[in-house]
Amino acid sequence: MREMNISIVIILIFALSLSCSSKPEWTYLFNGDNLENWQVLNGSAEFKVEDDKIIGITKVNTPNTFLATKKDYSDFILEYEVKVDNELNSGVQIRSLSKPDYRDGRVHGYQVEIDPSARSWSGGIYDEARRGWLYNLEYNKDGKKAFKKGQFNKFRVEAIGNNIRVWLNGIPTANLVDDMTSKGFIALQVHSIGDNEENAGKKVEFRNIRIITDNIDKYKTPKTKLIPQVSYLKNQLTEREKEEGWKLLWDGKTTEGWRGAKTAHFPEQGWSIKDGILTVHESGGAESRHGGDIVTKRQYSDFDLKVDFKFSKGANSGIKYFVDCSLNKGPGSAIGCEFQILDDRYHPDAKKGVNGNRTLASLYDLITANAKLYAPNEYHKKRVNFHGWNRARVYARGKHVEHYLNGIKVVEYERGTQMWKALVAYSKYSKWPDFGELEKGNILLQDHGNRVSFKNIKIKVLE
Repeated sequence: MREMNISIVIILIFALSLSCSSKPEWTYLFNGDNLENWQVLNGSAEFKVEDDKIIGITKVNTPNTFLATKKDYSDFILEYEVKVDNELNSGVQIRSLSKPDYRDGRVHGYQVEIDPSARSWSGGIYDEARRGWLYNLEYNKDGKKAFKKGQFNKFRVEAIGNNIRVWLNGIPTANLVDDMTSKGFIALQVHSIGDNEENAGKKVEFRNIRIITDNIDKYKTPKTKLIPQVSYLKNQLTEREKEEGWKLLWDGKTTEGWRGAKTAHFPEQGWSIKDGILTVHESGGAESRHGGDIVTKRQYSDFDLKVDFKFSKGANSGIKYFVDCSLNKGPGSAIGCEFQILDDRYHPDAKKGVNGNRTLASLYDLITANAKLYAPNEYHKKRVNFHGWNRARVYARGKHVEHYLNGIKVVEYERGTQMWKALVAYSKYSKWPDFGELEKGNILLQDHGNRVSFKNIKIKVLE
């Protein structure tokens, strides 16, 4: 009888060990009593402990204030709950840094957004004090419904390798692939309110902040395609992009697949390739007078095109599509529909045309780019990074075309309609018969005599 009891005990212990081994191995980052494992960075807003919560309180005339872990983390699964006053914006930094040689210690890095405004980008990913928005919720409009105002909201963040995925109240909100920073601290943000006295004393509350750093593969959420994946890998395709049919339109190393718009070979001057970046060089601002435009050797009809670009101060260039290289054999650029690249602040063309239809991301000389037509609660007509990289996207299926700038739609139109023909008739393209109505054409990067760089040029042919 005693031997049987011992056997039962052993079996029970073994079963208990199996049960325990299946539970996530959480570590709580906040002990519920004090902030001994945290440090305040940058601003002077107040953080206090109350009822097992960390409470951040806004203060006038102080920059963004961050309560950061003293420890750095690389791969992890992080969960936390947040409640924020409706007037505030906040976020949680992950893999973030504060270095004396970067803007005097300014906190920078990935931020999981907390946004109770009508814009509803909670659960998106922002690159604080660096590149700006990487994954806004215009990529995933269903995710906008996840946040609950006036309540605690549960976030789950899985940062594993170069993939960062976010869930808000169980709903997937972001799926980012980026390899800029692999390790850094976690920090809670109290956003600056400037000198707005009305928002002084507002609160953002955090609780149940816990993390898994061991056996992550055991507890990570299986991969799905429920929401779009956004990648910033340099001239590389993710496995998911390959599965979805994306191809690199430029390999990041050679001129393969490209030629001059008016020659059979790639220009011998005016363009360079270095460190995975394709650059057209400064030559005085003249249109196609130095190296000249370059085009794809292949023509495309239905496609989804993405191009990252960076322009110098006052620069002009463009991404053209449905290009007919045979139309213009004289001076100037080849003829096609154009996603305008322009420094709207300094280039005079921004004030020409009609109502801004020659500005950045517009359908050049035809339709003005305006994000607020498609995302009415967005703060800006165009979200532009004037000092770094921007992302152009052109989606074309049949006669329907859309322009996107940094993930937000800014232009939408139908080719060949009565409205289209009226727009063309009033534009500089009126002298070209049936402008923009080709079934297929080349894709072009423009030499307009200013320095502009390109990378991550990829295309998906639509079936």
